[in-house]
Amino acid sequence: MAIVATKGANYPVCPNGSHMGICIDVVDLGMVKSTYGEKTKTQHKIRVIWQTGEMRDDGKPFQISKRYTLSLHEKSTLRKDLESWRGRPFTDGELEGWDVESVLGAGAMLSVVQNASNGNVYANVAAIMKPPKGMPLPERDMSYVRVHDRPKDAEAQPGPDLGEWQADDDSVPF
Repeated sequence: MAIVATKGANYPVCPNGSHMGICIDVVDLGMVKSTYGEKTKTQHKIRVIWQTGEMRDDGKPFQISKRYTLSLHEKSTLRKDLESWRGRPFTDGELEGWDVESVLGAGAMLSVVQNASNGNVYANVAAIMKPPKGMPLPERDMSYVRVHDRPKDAEAQPGPDLGEWQADDDSVPF
């Protein structure tokens, strides 16, 4: 039996600008080898995925993601983004071990920037902020199934409810 690869589909790219979003998944990518210049290293990576309130032409919400090294080191992008999203720094106790999946269902203000590379346009999350108090969050599209909940051979079913968090809550849900 042949295993056939194709060039893939072209997906609509999230527009530039600020978008309200909801975190719908945190995907463990495992140990990933990367080379920069002459150095090759293996690091534990994750991908955080948000669904925005902006709709594509097919009526589905845009999704955008960002890949991170799973580290809360003071220079890590994950820590910088989470502290901006939370609106406060991590405590020493939290830095000892913090469950990244606690962001599931949390609202965020996302700054999206489009970049072109090799003839393709990509949408990138440039900044993540705590939503302004009172700002309504988009409704979550319940057809999204978290990556780790997807059946291997079956048709996808809606994932579990990720809970709700309102931007006017004084406490940060994570």
